[in-house]
Amino acid sequence: MRRRTHFKAAAVLSAVALLTACGGDSEEEPEDTPTAAETEDTETETDDTDTATETGDGSGETAGPGGGEAGDFVFGYLFPETGALAYLGPPQISALEMAIQDINAAGGVLGAEVPAPIGGDEGDQATVVQASADRVLGQNPTAIIGAASSGRSLDVIDRITGAGVLQCSGSNTAPTFTDYDDGGFYIRTAPSDALQGPVLANTIVNDGWSNVAIVARADDYGRGLADATASALENAGATVLLNETYDPNAQQFDGTVQAVVSASPDAVVIVGFEESTQILQGLIEQGLTPADMGFYGADGMRNPELGSLVDESNPAILAGMKGTAPASGANEEFVSALAEFDPALGDNTQFAPQVYDCAVTIALAAEAAGSSDPAQIKDAVVDVTKEGTACTSYEECKGLIEDGEDIDYNGASGPLDFTDVGEPGKASIEVYGFNDAGEFETLDTVESNPEG
Repeated sequence: MRRRTHFKAAAVLSAVALLTACGGDSEEEPEDTPTAAETEDTETETDDTDTATETGDGSGETAGPGGGEAGDFVFGYLFPETGALAYLGPPQISALEMAIQDINAAGGVLGAEVPAPIGGDEGDQATVVQASADRVLGQNPTAIIGAASSGRSLDVIDRITGAGVLQCSGSNTAPTFTDYDDGGFYIRTAPSDALQGPVLANTIVNDGWSNVAIVARADDYGRGLADATASALENAGATVLLNETYDPNAQQFDGTVQAVVSASPDAVVIVGFEESTQILQGLIEQGLTPADMGFYGADGMRNPELGSLVDESNPAILAGMKGTAPASGANEEFVSALAEFDPALGDNTQFAPQVYDCAVTIALAAEAAGSSDPAQIKDAVVDVTKEGTACTSYEECKGLIEDGEDIDYNGASGPLDFTDVGEPGKASIEVYGFNDAGEFETLDTVESNPEG
């Protein structure tokens, strides 16, 4: 049994008018996909999160998304339990489970306990995430948290929002979502990559580099972050020698490596996921190393084990490499609480604060709306994140709502201040790096305000 934990969001640091985080491929998958029943054997079940089909009052009846009665409030999730992003699954699942525990410790939602979430594997293929979404939707959740990858969310967003169910991702950052026609049912606690790019660019320029090569995954995430970074670099007076995409499913990346070598940059940016390891290895084999030039990544490469993955015998080969990502380590109180809740996570907390905030924000919106009907909850989501009485926990915020006050939930990931389309107007961004021993460390965390 996991222990009950509570925390208040730590204050984030100095302001920079810039920001944050994660995506995936979306364009390579076919539109015609099998039904959930036809692809059931492709899914990986979690050990204790797929059984929550009862309403909070213990009646044993499943509630439809248009419910509105206390006890009808249920979370589902789509997180990577298999595939290239499987390392992102555990911290996001645990963050959701801890949020539910804290919500229930404060009296639940609308007077009823929130049951365990209905789990689904997003995998790394459209067919897997679509089958999982169909199965989770079949159990009538109020909201689905996830997917982690922007590409996988794009594979299911029409299914989820079209069913009148809320969707919130703590790690989707592709700019595509800002203007997506989702009827207000999709929200995210990770800001657009259009805002992370300037942070990454400023880091590069401040380090003294001026001739930059960028290579990125050929998907919404890769293109969006690469273009935002390139634009910000040029605005800062740097020269972008190369801005090229690659097929993330390729067997080898020799062409991408050679393109960087031929550009003769003084810094290289890689926007990718697991395949980035091969690109790093290729660059090093060609004599380009972080010891001689700038090496930079983003949230998809924020892996404390990256040095060992590149060179198991010499993790220090990445000493000096840097990157940016939505902050997960800035709120030490949250990180400590999550470590107590699930000690097996170790240092792997990426996107956990943002996922926690997805759950708490939606629960608070239900309290503010006085309903578990997603159609009413969505209309309250933006209001609970700004322009009210500041509060930093579900318990504190819920108490203010019960007292008739408007609230401003400042979450585990920092101030949210949602824009009208349901994404952060403020957030925290981490600059990370690898020290002389090749060990991962957080170098800086700033509060960013894209409107500032």
